[in-house]
Amino acid sequence: MEDGEDVALDFGSEDEAVRRKRVRHPVACFFHLFFRVLAIVTYLFCGLFSNSFVTSFVIIVMMLSLDFWTVKNITGRLLVGLRWWNHVDEDGKSHWIFEARKKPGTLPPTAAESRVFWLGLIICPIIWSLFFFGTLFALKLNWLAVVVVGLSLSAANLYGYIRCKVGGKKKLSSIATNFLGQQILQRATATTPTDA
Repeated sequence: MEDGEDVALDFGSEDEAVRRKRVRHPVACFFHLFFRVLAIVTYLFCGLFSNSFVTSFVIIVMMLSLDFWTVKNITGRLLVGLRWWNHVDEDGKSHWIFEARKKPGTLPPTAAESRVFWLGLIICPIIWSLFFFGTLFALKLNWLAVVVVGLSLSAANLYGYIRCKVGGKKKLSSIATNFLGQQILQRATATTPTDA
């Protein structure tokens, strides 16, 4: 290389696949899973540490509340660019607002963060549903209140974020009906090969 020759370095050309796999918000990913896993573990093993139902109930509901607040207010916006909330207008009418980030200048969510978000959001209501049937069939009716709180909070977040993902203005039943109608129409209009 000769002296005085300028060398152009291309600093901004990262490989897109590497950029999409990287976790940009590791703390948000951690807390997205931390409170919900802690609530489930506490529910499973609370009998080993305390015989008091009230203490266990308070700890589990506190963890579930922290999880609900964290997912609804922080991790949804950071990890997938979605948020939902309720607004009460001057007339006292309640309006549910479901939003998805659509700013052209913002980076899209990474694949890893999106996967962590949606897996955590979908798996926890399934686990709480299994706990619901387990406590119902085992006739541990005092623990049913804890399970119902866990199921309702995790299902509410799941419902809110699904509404954000598919579009806040649309009803989920109309989306399912439209999808089913499209599938039936495609099958009905599909051509079948004929024998010559």
